[in-house]
Amino acid sequence: MDELALLCAFALAYGLRFHSGLPHEVIPAREDSLWALGVVLLVFPVVFRQMRLYRTNRARTHWGEVLEVLRATVVATVLLVTLTYFFRERYSRVTLLLFVGLAFVLLSTQRILFRSLLNKVRRRGYNIHYVLMVGTGALSQKVVNALLSHRELGLELKGYLTHKPEELEHPPEVGPILGGIEDIGRILDEHPVDHVIVALPFAKQSLLAELMRQLALRTVDVKIVPDLGEYMTLKGGLEEFGGLPMIELQSAPVDAWSRIVKRSVDVLGAFVFLVLLSPLMLLIALLVKLGSKGPVLYRQQRMGMDGRLFWMLKYRTMRTDAEVVGAQMASPQDKRCTGLGAVLRKFSLDELPQLWNVLWGEMSLVGPRPERPVFIEEFKKRIPRYHLRHMMKSGMTGLAQIQGLRGQTSIEERIAADLYYIENWSPGLDMKILLKTLCGGFLSKNAY
Repeated sequence: MDELALLCAFALAYGLRFHSGLPHEVIPAREDSLWALGVVLLVFPVVFRQMRLYRTNRARTHWGEVLEVLRATVVATVLLVTLTYFFRERYSRVTLLLFVGLAFVLLSTQRILFRSLLNKVRRRGYNIHYVLMVGTGALSQKVVNALLSHRELGLELKGYLTHKPEELEHPPEVGPILGGIEDIGRILDEHPVDHVIVALPFAKQSLLAELMRQLALRTVDVKIVPDLGEYMTLKGGLEEFGGLPMIELQSAPVDAWSRIVKRSVDVLGAFVFLVLLSPLMLLIALLVKLGSKGPVLYRQQRMGMDGRLFWMLKYRTMRTDAEVVGAQMASPQDKRCTGLGAVLRKFSLDELPQLWNVLWGEMSLVGPRPERPVFIEEFKKRIPRYHLRHMMKSGMTGLAQIQGLRGQTSIEERIAADLYYIENWSPGLDMKILLKTLCGGFLSKNAY
């Protein structure tokens, strides 16, 4: 099917380039075109095979298929250009560009159609693979629930093997218990099984050695679901180090290139906002100075990325003796606020000087809101994973803020929103949060 799609793409590209009325140079000789087509029909399938596009993967999604085809097409194109480099006088580069675009579209389309057909066939009970689940706990139930919710994968549960002897006499209501782990050989002989999925609790990993010794004598596919959920904190996954597979439990959420993009947007955005809002900021500064005794700006120590402390700028909204008895969180109808300060806090205008923090690199336009060190120690004791929010630069606004999670709202919900933002960060998400903030996200009943 791939060869047919490549042949059609090549024929269409050739026709569009030389027989559609577009201006062109001399039509390549037939031998050159046939030579190029032969290279295409050889290079692309070889690259696709090397990039494992012909390996059975029932869990691959349509979108995942398209991305894999795109990656393989790029690699194959680079190799194709390299092989045809010495024939540049006779090979049309425009034809190559047309071919690559058409090949990607046709290859992706025919694979999606074929996968959709297979999904329908499997939902009707054909092309089924049988799964034996090793383990009966919560982890194995998550796997089984995933199988049941994706019938299109064509994976059907044959039964369970348990590591608990008491479950053989009093089976739990999870499904058919076919035996204990020690019965793996007999079970595979008696039942048609294509996949064995091991989902044992972390405390029972010692049983794996004997289990894998038995499975090494069989031709079934074996998959292990590691019981590391409670240790996976941020951007965990599987990676390779020196040829060794390693499970990463926690890593930096944003890579170097993403940090460059985010910083560039911050600098440009902060500069533009400072220019546009400078008249308003000067007016507020004048009103603060005339409204009450004390400085215009208030510097407050906050904790930012990697636990570094910095001085966050705000317009002063409270009396100069507001914290003479110690640090306190703001509250509704806070009597420490000045008249103008209450208005500024209500509309979040007191936060505008933080554009300078963004320009200096201490903050970002979007990110988890920075907190005061005196409160952080308390939060870290109460809330698991609180410290992970310091793996990204603090922001003037964030996902929690546009959801109204400000002031004395649930700190747990705020942390959950912050961690979701960190784990799912993208330039698009930043733009969405910024637009929602500009369209009224800074107005909140919880702002005080």
